[in-house]
Amino acid sequence: MDRLIYLDNAATTKTAPEVVEAMLPYFTEKFGNPSSVYSFAASNKEDITCQRERIAEVLGANANEIYFTAGGSESDNWALKATAEAYQDKGNHIITTKIEHHAILHTGEYLEKRGFEVTYLDVDEEGKVKLEDLKAAIRPTTILISVMYANNEIGTIEPIKEIGEIAHEHGILFHTDAVQAFGQVPINVDECHIDMLSASGHKLNGPKGIGFLYIRKGVKIRSFVHGGSQERKRRAGTENVPGIIGLGTAVKRAADTMEDRAKKETQLRDYLIERVLAEIPYCKLNGHRTDRLPNNANFSFRFIEGESLLIMLDMKGICGSSGSACTSGSLDPSHVLLAIGLPHEIAHGSLRLTLNEEITKEEIDYVVESLKEIVTRLRSMSPLYEDFIKKQGN
Repeated sequence: MDRLIYLDNAATTKTAPEVVEAMLPYFTEKFGNPSSVYSFAASNKEDITCQRERIAEVLGANANEIYFTAGGSESDNWALKATAEAYQDKGNHIITTKIEHHAILHTGEYLEKRGFEVTYLDVDEEGKVKLEDLKAAIRPTTILISVMYANNEIGTIEPIKEIGEIAHEHGILFHTDAVQAFGQVPINVDECHIDMLSASGHKLNGPKGIGFLYIRKGVKIRSFVHGGSQERKRRAGTENVPGIIGLGTAVKRAADTMEDRAKKETQLRDYLIERVLAEIPYCKLNGHRTDRLPNNANFSFRFIEGESLLIMLDMKGICGSSGSACTSGSLDPSHVLLAIGLPHEIAHGSLRLTLNEEITKEEIDYVVESLKEIVTRLRSMSPLYEDFIKKQGN
């Protein structure tokens, strides 16, 4: 392969060199268990506290409100399961949406089997939650609202501040899965009335296997892992010190570069979108045109299969996806695309391209030219496209 253009940063990102450098000593020289009492290990406990403070500062939170986990899926599970258990005396109803990550949707299904009631809100054709639908879904027994900050497939940013206000007006806890948004857009937990927030290191040039759950002070959430006093007795297990150091370093890096990075990615994202929509017929952009993550572009191409498109892009050194990496290999169309109203046959022809700060305009041009060539070739082999063109000519 002559070149590699990686445009699947929503699935995972390259660990930044400075993150790797910061982590390395904790595998060798500074390998002590933070729970040990001697000074050699106790210094690691201080370093963990430093990273907790770094992350809290970016969110406008307090350090003792940050709990380290193994990643976004664990954080989502913790937020829903532990809240349901802790607040079941108050009610048994949870509200979420049909476009959440499966870490939320499958946890909702799990809770339904255990007597909880879950409302899955529809979204509009751009993937946004309708606030009037949210208000109408609230019951006296509603204990939690969980809405993702930005969608991992189509990039749409939700009206999080307004959702948080509604939740707090009704005395309901508000959780947001910010795995895609954290490090991409500014987030302040107080301004948005967020009680719990999930994030993951490998989405922002940090290591895999580490994330955190923000839990606002006073939220009566239960412990998720039992067996030790780590994470203030709420999440037992020896701390992943290298991962925590890497996460904190990545968070600081993301915060420091966010403004310039978002500006560059937005410009190239819009350039990509404009070229594709103008030069490839019978395609559409999925998600909100402007209220979307800076690096996300998601398209549907009629008369082709997304899997074939991805294989042929790979042959040209281009990495993309048809949706969430967690559903890779599934023959079913994206639940997100179906939720925004796309028919199955169009949802199957989807492509998600997610940029990073290293991408260049020349690489975007190469991607667009490759896409044009591949889409034309695939459609030339499609009986459906041939019939469509014949009917257009009549």
